[in-house]
Amino acid sequence: MKKILICVGTRPNFIKVTRFKSLAKKYNLEIKLLHTGQHFDHLMSKVFFDELGLDKPDIYLNAQGNSQIEMMADIMIKFERELKSYVPDFVLVPGDVNSSLACAIVASRNNIKVGHIESGLRSFDRKMPEEINRILIDDLSDLFFVTEQSGIDHLLNENKTEDNIHFVGNTMIDSLVNFKKAIDNSQILSKLNASKEFGLMTFHRPSNVDNIDNLMELIKTISCCSKDLQIIFPIHPRTKKSIVKNNLWDAINNIKNLIVTDSLGYLDFMHLVYHSQIVITDSGGIQEETCFLQIPCLTVRENTERPVTISMGSNELIKLNSKLIHHKMVDKLKSNEKGIIPPLWDGFATERIMEVLSKK
Repeated sequence: MKKILICVGTRPNFIKVTRFKSLAKKYNLEIKLLHTGQHFDHLMSKVFFDELGLDKPDIYLNAQGNSQIEMMADIMIKFERELKSYVPDFVLVPGDVNSSLACAIVASRNNIKVGHIESGLRSFDRKMPEEINRILIDDLSDLFFVTEQSGIDHLLNENKTEDNIHFVGNTMIDSLVNFKKAIDNSQILSKLNASKEFGLMTFHRPSNVDNIDNLMELIKTISCCSKDLQIIFPIHPRTKKSIVKNNLWDAINNIKNLIVTDSLGYLDFMHLVYHSQIVITDSGGIQEETCFLQIPCLTVRENTERPVTISMGSNELIKLNSKLIHHKMVDKLKSNEKGIIPPLWDGFATERIMEVLSKK
């Protein structure tokens, strides 16, 4: 039986691998899940396994570090020990986080084949650490599992072997489809005492929340938008830390028609996305989820590595400018354009990946 080790470390990546273990027997594969510990906050990590009824990770590295480099170094040292003990046929890494790069490097150096889930995505913005991670992971990978046509195009331009590129769809959408009933059952709207119509905002990127001027512009944006629509604002730990550090907590609390909450679990958060009129975010994954749900999305970034969400879906890039975002929000609410769902975003991407692995 072929052995597959899947390495995750952050909230978005847990959502991309929820169905692998349950499908293992069907494809005669042994699947083990390794959690690096990159996200250790309860709401960013443990709650996902608890609320989704997933098996706990088979291996937990509990990686430590006061910087990105320290954390990656600790992951690599601990992962190599586990790799020599288990020796899988393939290591699968999702997305573009530091955990995925660290595990890909160690697997490659130990002559174990690497499969990259969400391969080929490019923003062409090398100021983003995630872009460097994506490029390096693909350079180390043997199998490329692609979510959209742009990924195939980029990999071919980078001289990757066509036979190893597999257009499988989006495993994040698999989770949305699979947990639809549980998402529907969430009581978060009544807990928050939210209006029937509301907008959802999330921000966590360093470029938006670590810089004091940009953070103040974000708060101004929330204030502007809340004049036309109730806004629900789940605060990412990084954003909360920056708001407190810069003494801006009162500025947030003084905004009318705003509901502030801590980070939410997957089911509660996706319930909010499902029922929102519009989502304003700087997230990567939320661009895809809103695209699948055909909910208007404004992504507060200069670029995106997920262009299909714009060319086909409901997403639009926008600069960090409070007046511009407010104006565009009003326009989007009036136009109610839904976009279309990209090819193979149908809830069966995990099966397609398993099918490829079973034949390699």
